[in-house]
Amino acid sequence: MWTLALVCLLAGNVIAAPEGFPANGNGLWYTTQGEVWEHTWLPIGNGYLAAMLPGGTTFEYTQLNIESLWSGGPFENSSYNGGNKPLHERENMAKAMADIRQRVFSSENGTIGDVQALVSPITNYGSYAGAGYLLSDLQSTGPISDYSRYLNFETGTTSTLFTQNGISFNRTSFCSHPTQACTQHTTLSRASLAAKKTLPRLTYAFSPYLQEGLPTPNVTCAGSGSLRVRGHVGNPGILYEILATATATRTSGPGGGGGGALPVSCAVYTDPVTGLRNDTLVVSAGITEAWITWVGDTEYSLEHGTEEHGFSFKGLDPHNTLQSRIKSISASPWSFAPALAEHIKDFRATLHDRFSLDLGQKPDLSKTTAEIRSAYLLGKGDVYLEWLVFQMGRYLLAGSARGKLPANLQGKWANGIGNPWSADANINVQMNYWSSEMTGLDVTQSLWDYMEKDWAPRGAYTAKVLYNITRGWVTHNEIFGYTGMKEYEISASWANYPEANAWMMWHVWDHFDYTNDLAWLKAQGYPLLKGVASFHLDRLLPDQHFDDGSLVVNPCNSPEQKPVTFGCAHSQQLIWEMLNSVEKAHTLVGDRDQKFIQEVRAKRARMDKGIHVGSWSQLQEWKVDMDSPTDVHRHLSHLIGLYPGYSISFYDPALQGRDLTRRKVLEAAEVSLEHRGNGTGPDANSGWQKVWRAACWAQLRNSEKFYYILKFAVDQNFAPNLFSLYSPNSIFQIDANLGFPSAVLNAIVQAQDTPTLSTPLTISLLPAIPTEWATGSIKGVRLRGGMSLDLSWNNRAVKSAVLAMDRRARAREIIVLEGESGKVRRKLRAVPGMKRAICGVPCR
Repeated sequence: MWTLALVCLLAGNVIAAPEGFPANGNGLWYTTQGEVWEHTWLPIGNGYLAAMLPGGTTFEYTQLNIESLWSGGPFENSSYNGGNKPLHERENMAKAMADIRQRVFSSENGTIGDVQALVSPITNYGSYAGAGYLLSDLQSTGPISDYSRYLNFETGTTSTLFTQNGISFNRTSFCSHPTQACTQHTTLSRASLAAKKTLPRLTYAFSPYLQEGLPTPNVTCAGSGSLRVRGHVGNPGILYEILATATATRTSGPGGGGGGALPVSCAVYTDPVTGLRNDTLVVSAGITEAWITWVGDTEYSLEHGTEEHGFSFKGLDPHNTLQSRIKSISASPWSFAPALAEHIKDFRATLHDRFSLDLGQKPDLSKTTAEIRSAYLLGKGDVYLEWLVFQMGRYLLAGSARGKLPANLQGKWANGIGNPWSADANINVQMNYWSSEMTGLDVTQSLWDYMEKDWAPRGAYTAKVLYNITRGWVTHNEIFGYTGMKEYEISASWANYPEANAWMMWHVWDHFDYTNDLAWLKAQGYPLLKGVASFHLDRLLPDQHFDDGSLVVNPCNSPEQKPVTFGCAHSQQLIWEMLNSVEKAHTLVGDRDQKFIQEVRAKRARMDKGIHVGSWSQLQEWKVDMDSPTDVHRHLSHLIGLYPGYSISFYDPALQGRDLTRRKVLEAAEVSLEHRGNGTGPDANSGWQKVWRAACWAQLRNSEKFYYILKFAVDQNFAPNLFSLYSPNSIFQIDANLGFPSAVLNAIVQAQDTPTLSTPLTISLLPAIPTEWATGSIKGVRLRGGMSLDLSWNNRAVKSAVLAMDRRARAREIIVLEGESGKVRRKLRAVPGMKRAICGVPCR
């Protein structure tokens, strides 16, 4: 099912896609080697490790990553404190905070310039870093012909094929999640094997020199066929190790394995300048296949990010664990074929067995992905390429989030010791996971562990010292428990974002709401929710500016906007929705803390809900009406309740204020979205801001504007390898890749959260489907309440829709809407174990 004959006919054209490329077109392929890392190299990963490959021929550079290889932190500076003030500053910070709040409230326009007294100099913040290069050298010369390379989204593998001196070669690479290892396999084509051809001499070496800024490690033999790479990301810095073992066999079968393993030698080499070892593995000529498998890790430990361990994050030397892992992988009998089969089985179970999407795409296998991307026209679009970008997003999330740490701003693919925005995990990580629950990707456990063990321990200290709050925790940024406010230029616009934890609590509730995993909610989810809610309950203050009896946050910045003010719409909407989730979870887990839940209900009732219509009919970004009609800022912070939240899209006057109607609120949101522009403002031209805009237009049931801005993102911000780029500097940042599937989904199926457990769940079918996607289907899309949906459509109308409810789910009322008009098609009560067609008219 996954392989394709090299010569075949499709619509009268000879297919040029290489042997092994998926027949359904689910992958990327090229006929030239990759030149620019961000534009043309291809990614593989398993969460723990990642790699980028240019698709070399006789010489391949494989750039390596280890998920916990970060510069900075306590490994670089023993006095590192996560950007926090010392404890003895707590009283001063309380006075400074009180002064800031008073100045904000008493200001004529409710704003001040900055919060400089609260910030700390950036010390040893660090960055996600690359881990060097694996160099594979086939010692052969002569002209190259029949070259192609591809990334297979069906199997999670990359392959490079070429012919030299009448011999056809195939190099396949993948990173296996079950083994936490990566493998690169070099062999011959079926025809060359049948002709009894063999490989030339092959060497494997490690190079840090291609990895800008990485100090030179020691590379030593670890046995006859193994290398040990051992170094630090800085001086000083975190310790990392890579262990690699190579195997060679002589077989007659094209699938690999079956013959006995042949010796692989290790050549000792000492650099005469540095005096450091850089040994090399040597595979003698005359074999038919060889593969090298590597594992890697650092001394980083999430378990040691607590006050009890001095916030050291320092765990054990990784050597013994890696040695055991590599030994178990290479234990006899072992060959490449079963290792590949194990990887593919796991990969398909993760990405494909439960979920699939068909947009009516027609794969064009006569053109390379680079050609298809180059020919993409904004006015016309290309459904096949749009489908590929969707598949790429899920592929990258699965390949970067299933380790011990969540996907960061680079996923897990980074080149160089320093990366854009340090590859941090601040506001971007939320978009990274927007599509995970709906598409059934089981990739979020590392995210919950990261919040619990990295953010929360140091964040409790930050809450106490910076905010004088002794309940719960807060964070402002990334790894190594960097929870303080960073001093950088106009600090407030970047650093004053204590709502980052509240946004992440949406994801915590969503995980339960989609999975109905009550055991997880009790053990990990609810404690996170309760801790964050407790912190924000203590932040809410009576509004002394308007003196209207409402509770607001002060100070606040709408993310990356300059005004320091109070009652930011983003903050108020986030906290209100989070408190709704807390109340729902409190009931489900049986929390007996009545004082806490009474406080939640009382303060939520008094909260300003962050929904105000301003002087030019816009939805206000701040409680003070100071929005500019010409503001095309990249963020849509005040529209977070439109998407991914619900406080705008399902505005309820009974809960959020009787002076506005839902229609009026939605009209105001549309005005704001229109004025915010197309995502190419003077402050940025990035893909993620366009993807967010597309999802919002879908939420407003505007298929024309949804599809235009989605196409605009593809046209402006996706490279030939479909990496999302931050123009004009072509910087790779993964959030647009990972957010793209969620925008697509929001045009096909919507089922947003509800404020209470008793509120009916509204399921919208095809709310913003463009005419270009007139026919298609989606299978296994998960919905809230432990439900899943299989949906097919024709001529932009529902053809069939079957809803299935998990047996452990709770019963709930459901309202089914269809099309851009949002016409009610069905009302029903879903009960555990139910499976029912819910399409209604005009379902046929």
